[in-house]
Amino acid sequence: DQPATCVEAAPFALQAVDDSMEPEFPKGCIIIVDPTGHARDGAFVLAEVDGTYIFRRLVVDASQYTLAPLNAQYPSLTLADGLEAVRGVIVQRAGTRRRLHKRYE
Repeated sequence: DQPATCVEAAPFALQAVDDSMEPEFPKGCIIIVDPTGHARDGAFVLAEVDGTYIFRRLVVDASQYTLAPLNAQYPSLTLADGLEAVRGVIVQRAGTRRRLHKRYE
């Protein structure tokens, strides 16, 4: 493995495009992703599943890793390769008003 370059390690912003993570992350909100963040049980993560990026809460149960939505209308996904699919950890939610900003650890 080669070390990440500055560009690969830089946090970046994405917009939530659906309501799968509501109410915590409303559709259209901006999330800040740290690609070097530590993915642990309960963390909000960005993962790549079948060539598509997905934003969910990581649930770790023994050696099983699941991506769980906050909105029960969406299915959970089990990660066959464990944490290999995780591309970053959500560290902040931004909004149009300061009161909508929130940090996650």
